[in-house]
Amino acid sequence: MPAVTVGLPYESVAFAHNAERQLARLFDFYAVRWEYEPHTFVLSRDADGHTTSAFAPDFWLPDHHRYVEVTTMDQRLVTRKNRKLRQLRALRPDLDVTLIYQRDYLALLTKYGLEPPEQHAAPGGSAA
Repeated sequence: MPAVTVGLPYESVAFAHNAERQLARLFDFYAVRWEYEPHTFVLSRDADGHTTSAFAPDFWLPDHHRYVEVTTMDQRLVTRKNRKLRQLRALRPDLDVTLIYQRDYLALLTKYGLEPPEQHAAPGGSAA
């Protein structure tokens, strides 16, 4: 009977974006327990009670009682995500949610050696 190889938790999840996979990989390396998109928070409903807006943070860190959302969108395009996060904080001030922006995500990749810094340089030398 062949041996079954058990990989790290991040290897068993189909992430929507590579940034989420890389962050989960970092969590695994440091033995930080995480769950991927386990909760969706309703932000608004229509007159019939149907959800019209919701927010599902990328990660729940149960040992830290914290949600983490990572975005690698161009910073000019994160307005909608910031608005949803403000709405969630207004509705649920008891929740701890951290938003990791593109520049912070790229700094983490470089700091922890997940990807070399030159992969993130755009033409002209600025970060992508």
